[in-house]
Amino acid sequence: MVSDPASAPLLFDRALLGDRLRRAQKLGPATFLLDRVTDDMTDRLNAVLRDFKSVAEVGGAGDHVRSALAGRFDRYTRIDLPGRESEPLAMEAQSLDLVLSVLAFQFVNDLPGVLAQIRRALRPDGLLVAAMIGGDTLAELRQSFAAAEAELDGGISPRVAPFADLREIGALLQRAGLALPVTDVDRIVVRYENAFGLMQDLRRMAATNILVERRRVPTRRATMLRMAEIYQERFADSDGRIRATFDVIWMSGWAPHESQPKPLKPGSAKASLEQAVKKTSGL
Repeated sequence: MVSDPASAPLLFDRALLGDRLRRAQKLGPATFLLDRVTDDMTDRLNAVLRDFKSVAEVGGAGDHVRSALAGRFDRYTRIDLPGRESEPLAMEAQSLDLVLSVLAFQFVNDLPGVLAQIRRALRPDGLLVAAMIGGDTLAELRQSFAAAEAELDGGISPRVAPFADLREIGALLQRAGLALPVTDVDRIVVRYENAFGLMQDLRRMAATNILVERRRVPTRRATMLRMAEIYQERFADSDGRIRATFDVIWMSGWAPHESQPKPLKPGSAKASLEQAVKKTSGL
């Protein structure tokens, strides 16, 4: 079943995301996360003993991933996530052997719908491998802003996007009809001189606030300075540098095929659990 885009909560302003991506290119993009995830994607694909002929990369910006991976495959295409999520992805049914996505899914309003479309586009025994920002990413910045705003502004505004956790992603893969789902987290801790260095990198990563419910007036200077002080007080190491956490959630799943391992049917086991326990305990 495909998720109805009209019923999906509208969390992200994707038109604003396009503006932020263009701004990042002008500033000079910060690609350290993208570099690491692309290297990890290469390693993960090397571990899969399969030849993939027709491959698509969904989402992302620029040719970073294409430059690293396209030479491995006979046919490699980039598929943009639509600006309006009521529009379908440009993928024909059962046309792809492999779908990749690198650091794009965290800004999708209807992720269940996107995963369902990818599942339909995969040929039997086709593979999805994707990485997205999630978990406790930027928890330090979120807490510091919340404390500063509660202290000086009398309330808290949404600044850091709500991120999916590992269990939610695993459930979404199953809901989309993908078999043998696997998820894991790569936690990356980056250190900065201060909170303003982190925020500059976020601008160069096009990762600043694009929440629909964001506050539309500029943050007061006093609030920004207090946020930086709180960040320094709570999340600095002994050398004075602050920590920023990025959790990269990895996911993979296969389009079902008869060759894949199947769970045993209930009652088909050769020995009972009671017998196994007695054997191991010496009873």
